[in-house]
Amino acid sequence: MAYSDFASVYDRLMGDVNYKKRTDYLLKLFKKFGHTPTLLLDVACGTGGFSMELARRGIEVIGTDMSEDMLSAAREKSADEGLDILYLCQKAEELDLYGTVDGAICLMDSINHITDKRTLAAAFKKISLFLEPQKLFIFDVNTPYKHEKVLSNNTFVLDEEGVYCVWQNSFDRKKLETIITLDFFTEENGAFYRSGEEFCERAYTVKELTRLLTIAGLKTEAVFGDLSLKAPTDTEERIFFVCRKI
Repeated sequence: MAYSDFASVYDRLMGDVNYKKRTDYLLKLFKKFGHTPTLLLDVACGTGGFSMELARRGIEVIGTDMSEDMLSAAREKSADEGLDILYLCQKAEELDLYGTVDGAICLMDSINHITDKRTLAAAFKKISLFLEPQKLFIFDVNTPYKHEKVLSNNTFVLDEEGVYCVWQNSFDRKKLETIITLDFFTEENGAFYRSGEEFCERAYTVKELTRLLTIAGLKTEAVFGDLSLKAPTDTEERIFFVCRKI
């Protein structure tokens, strides 16, 4: 999945994501657990929203993503702001960096997009390989509750400036997987053009993720509710993992 059509409208559809607020939270977690990174790996960085916000804070960032279209947008935006960020087109399970980093993140449910457990295990192992000992990997995931009760078999409509999106879900309760179909209608010179994207997300339990992280040499230090320093509630839609390389 290259997310080529998605890349062209991603930033407009993600306009409600408060990158500054979420970056503040990330840095609070890094500080709480002992270390603010100087060289950070942003796995599945997309169009660079978090990479750029972290770079503005003076952190050196390497952003990786499997979509060259997403990275093209990230490079263009970063260049416009004069931000020196290294972007690499790599899948999470095929990471190949030039050296180690002292912090890593993977955000906006990118982990859920890796639906095969063996592939996710390989991704965790690669992140662990390039993370310095005792340093932190922080990521978020959509919860099983969100897949079952919010996404499920529902349809959503997003109407943003210049783009209209119909978002349809098909939920497999046994596999805890949701097939997401997006139809985009983008406006250009008074006319609307249709494009689309389809991908799948898998919901993982805390137990499943903790086991895969342990195998990869990553100790789960804490699991928090979204933008919280408290344990997740039963109705939490997004949770954060704080993991340490051992």
